[in-house]
Amino acid sequence: MSDVNTHLFDTIDRQNRELPASTRRQLVKGTAAAMGTMGLLGFATSRDADAAVRTGEANNIETIAAVAATAEVLATIVNTVGVEKLGSRMDATTRRNVAAAAQQEKNHYELLTSSAVGGKEVTKTIYVPDSIFASPENLLGALVVGDQVFINAYLLATTVFARQGTLSGSKFARYTAEIMATEAVHRALALQSLGRLGNDRVYAKFSQREDVPGLPTTGKPGFFRILDAVATLESVGFGFGKPGSVPGTAYNYDEVAARTPKDPDVNTIAIA
Repeated sequence: MSDVNTHLFDTIDRQNRELPASTRRQLVKGTAAAMGTMGLLGFATSRDADAAVRTGEANNIETIAAVAATAEVLATIVNTVGVEKLGSRMDATTRRNVAAAAQQEKNHYELLTSSAVGGKEVTKTIYVPDSIFASPENLLGALVVGDQVFINAYLLATTVFARQGTLSGSKFARYTAEIMATEAVHRALALQSLGRLGNDRVYAKFSQREDVPGLPTTGKPGFFRILDAVATLESVGFGFGKPGSVPGTAYNYDEVAARTPKDPDVNTIAIA
């Protein structure tokens, strides 16, 4: 019997110590039977379960922080330039939401690269497919795709950080969970501006296949390795420090971030 099960059964026995010993034994037996029926007893004692939660080298903390910071470079650029190029063709609500997203992505980047986290972007130069800025619809569709990649990546990061079992690990897990929640809002608002149901998911998608029709990633599964976030973005034409697979334009983060809009109603934090 595992230490987990021993602790659980001892707790049941202790919390019911006023009952006769025979009754307490029946409670323990009943709990064990219920856990077995649900498959939980096997999970708690399985070596495979222990192995399944080990973090592979591909998902080390340094790589996750680097990929996340670089993704926020991309997101800051796409949202900022998107408003600049297409804002006059958007309705007022969509324009404000995309501009606010640019501000939030910039703040995410600043947090990830701060001394509190210590992330370092791989590059500050992103090649963005020219087609993305051809119309508001193209931009919004790209945001739906990109934000889902970020949701997947931050869910993965939350899992990895939580597994550290340390105070700093739990703090970083909270950071990434908070960022993931914001990315989910960005995705929902982009879908809504496309005339689709924005509030379309009961749970944020991790490894499941993309079920939104008409996207470059429709039908494709999520990922378990953080570098697959980069591969997914490259597959839709983005280039990181080099030209992508489709015609595009290079944008530098420092130049773009200097003109990222600020909405006074955005609730944010100061990054030291």
